[in-house]
Amino acid sequence: MRFISPRTDLAFKKIFGSQNSKGTCISFLNAMLDFQDTEKEIVDLEILDPWNAPKIKGLKDTYLDVKVKTITGEYIIVEMQVLNVDGFRQRILYNTAKTYANQILSGEDYGKLSPVIALTIVDFNLIEESKKYLHTFHIKEKSENFKYLEDFELVFLELPKFTKKLENL
Repeated sequence: MRFISPRTDLAFKKIFGSQNSKGTCISFLNAMLDFQDTEKEIVDLEILDPWNAPKIKGLKDTYLDVKVKTITGEYIIVEMQVLNVDGFRQRILYNTAKTYANQILSGEDYGKLSPVIALTIVDFNLIEESKKYLHTFHIKEKSENFKYLEDFELVFLELPKFTKKLENL
């Protein structure tokens, strides 16, 4: 029997972004975002429409692979990318910022904004400066290294650098 690769768009969305796979999505996100055995562990979530429509006419439409909202209010967007295309890093940041900004309407309080985590899985080497397969980025103060806000988190999993054998997982 042959299976479709989970790296393909259709399979990835079916495995992690459909209502039938909610449990799989929760387990995957807890493992990838290191939420197990902490107060941040995801126990439930809502799978949202991955179309990230602009609220202002003329802005770019974007389509995400998976978009969820946890019961504690965080938004998590998940992307699977096979090809390293021009502007890819900027696209991830754009989609994260757009998901953040689209939470409130004109006149609403900024305090209603919830954190956004962008989990990006790539089938190529993206972070050339490191041999690690998993990277987490935050907005931090440059010289003292403390976080500005907890509202943005960019997590990258580079599949070519993941070399653990099945028996070691």
